[in-house]
Amino acid sequence: MSKLGTSLWKALSWQSGREQGRSANAAKAAEEHEEWAAGLSDEDIAKEAAELDVFGSSGDQHRFLALAREAADRSVGLRPYDVQLQAVLRLLAGDVIEMATGEGKTLVGAIAAAGYALAGRQAHVISVNDYLARRDAEWMGPLLELLGVDYGWLDEDTAPEERRAVYAKPVVFASVNEIGFDVLRDRLAYEADELIAPTPDVAIVDEVDSVLVDEALVPLILAGATSGERPSDEVMSAVDGLQPGTHYSVDSDERNVFLTEQGAARVEERLGVDLYDVEHVGTTLVQVNLALHAKVLLRRDVHYIVRDGKVELVNASRGRVAKLQRWPDGLQAAVEAKEGLERTDAGEVIDTITVQALIRKYATVSGMTGTALAAGEQFRQFYDLRISQIPPNTQNIREDEPVRVYDTGAHKVAGIVELVREAHESGQPVLIGTNDVKASEDLAARLGKAGIEPVVLNAKNDAQEASIIAEAGAKGAVTVSTQMAGRGVDIRLGGSEETGYEEVKELGGLLVIGTERHSTERLDFQLRGRAGRQGDPGRSVFFSSLEDPVVTRNVGPPKNPFPPDEDGRLRQAKALELVEHAQRVAESAMLQVHASTWQYNQLVDVQRDIVNERRLELLTTERAWEELSAADEKRVAELVDAGVSEAALVTAARHIMLHHLDRCWVEHLAFLADLRESIHLRALGRLNPLDEFHRSAVDAFKRLAEDAVERAERSFATVPITEDGVDLQAAGLKRSHSTWTYMVHDNPLTGDGQLLQSLFG
Repeated sequence: MSKLGTSLWKALSWQSGREQGRSANAAKAAEEHEEWAAGLSDEDIAKEAAELDVFGSSGDQHRFLALAREAADRSVGLRPYDVQLQAVLRLLAGDVIEMATGEGKTLVGAIAAAGYALAGRQAHVISVNDYLARRDAEWMGPLLELLGVDYGWLDEDTAPEERRAVYAKPVVFASVNEIGFDVLRDRLAYEADELIAPTPDVAIVDEVDSVLVDEALVPLILAGATSGERPSDEVMSAVDGLQPGTHYSVDSDERNVFLTEQGAARVEERLGVDLYDVEHVGTTLVQVNLALHAKVLLRRDVHYIVRDGKVELVNASRGRVAKLQRWPDGLQAAVEAKEGLERTDAGEVIDTITVQALIRKYATVSGMTGTALAAGEQFRQFYDLRISQIPPNTQNIREDEPVRVYDTGAHKVAGIVELVREAHESGQPVLIGTNDVKASEDLAARLGKAGIEPVVLNAKNDAQEASIIAEAGAKGAVTVSTQMAGRGVDIRLGGSEETGYEEVKELGGLLVIGTERHSTERLDFQLRGRAGRQGDPGRSVFFSSLEDPVVTRNVGPPKNPFPPDEDGRLRQAKALELVEHAQRVAESAMLQVHASTWQYNQLVDVQRDIVNERRLELLTTERAWEELSAADEKRVAELVDAGVSEAALVTAARHIMLHHLDRCWVEHLAFLADLRESIHLRALGRLNPLDEFHRSAVDAFKRLAEDAVERAERSFATVPITEDGVDLQAAGLKRSHSTWTYMVHDNPLTGDGQLLQSLFG
């Protein structure tokens, strides 16, 4: 880091520390008002809270904290510690707070939401999934009610009219996906009263690093049914039996697969076509590459599972089914064909927004996580957010052992099984973190052969996650799980009822084992943090090998091999340094991808805002009628003479204008997608791809508004309009007969979004 950068961080840390000191003092000062708060009736608590100026005088702020402490104690049986009240104040200041696992982030978020609501703001408490949104709303609802704050929650089953009612409340609990999809669904509205999504004001994001970093670049998609390229049965058969090295090659990070000349010849012979002639290069070859990618690179129980006759993608950062996610259209169908399943419809993108762009629309953003500092650069660079580290109420005494490094994956697994066996024989509970479904099941099978029967938590049984995790701290429990981030349940020593707490405590508490280092140390911290909650004893051990993906993909094998012990363990300091260096390389690469994607998306976000502003104007004002009637007075006269009322002509003008604006935006998004996928070719001419993308995107967008108006004017002049309105379908101006929302999984075709490179490279 440069001297300037170091100085900047020191200044920021000093400023943050000073603000945290003030918050700690304010939390302490709240104690002076505890007797007053305790003497209030339930009704008086709400009345007193309503009269406070939470963001005004320090005295009112102190009284708010005292009321919140008393209300939490009465309503949900939780009395906030001073450090929790300190955390509340940092959320009210718009910070991201880091609190250790088990320190009560859910309660802190609810109190902060109440503070914003009492100040007249609308707060969205945003979770990573519907389960947590509902759980937190039901759990914290009595607290909000006692403070006189109305609240609601929603999930994917909430009907549109219910959503409007929920969004009208001052505090809303919802997953980031549901809020984002509601923003997108408003693109379908042809009448103002069909709008659902509220104006974003305050976002309090739980597991904020998962949402703002891990999921930040995942596009939320609103799609409409259409025909599209997907591999035929003949194409799927044509790639069967192709051999690696001979017929195709795979790049080092296993993101792209390429036909060799021999492979292309084999496929051409089977299909009876020339893949590279004009007729087939944009169709058959695309299908072949999609089929090859599905068969070679996408592995069942790693990238996806098959359940109830459907392909369900696995979210790598959460280790569970990625609900509503799918791959780009042709690839999704290719995987379905590979598994012998019915292929889903293709679709065109009506609108899309990244999680990052969605969150940046909020006037105030704050959040909570156990691993904020490790994501500090992303928070600062992409969201301009400060981090406040909240001290634990009880000192953490967990023992974090150095990473155990092995020469091979087989030796590493043997070492893991032996450590689990030792702990299990003593009765110490063990939680083992793996990186994917297959790894969790393979390890469980190995443990079974060693006489240990673990409970497995992965994407196949994530519906039972709360009950599984709740018992993971019981004596003798062995739990094998995929990624633990966002599970939302604390592991209590002795099990959910803590009946065996003292016995498990004497055994050393929970032993957490990591089976390999993640691509970012932050995920390692999240797994370690499951042990040692609230001052409990605990222990964590990570295993790694030189064959782990984080090593092979980022640094490769060492130039000078390390001599292993008899069991394959590498005790040299340089072996551990190699693993840690590989992880730093992976983190750096991810930050670069994040920064690059952010730069590409910034312009698209600006253009989307301009189109949405125009759309809202057409939807809620008379602008469409004013523009079209002024452009074609003769047509207006004809329609009036035919008995069409002015009210029907406003409505018709609005629908026509909205249709063509939407259609032009769909076409613009398709153009941008093609441009983004091929822009790397500009680099061959020594041009900057990002600059070229911006130039082309801006030029295309300039034409969008003109094209939309011109098309609307032509339609207004020719489309049949009656007192019943305008029949766009009859005039050939069709909207999609069905629409759906989903998320595009981290694009497996390439690390940087260049689809054409992987298809034709």
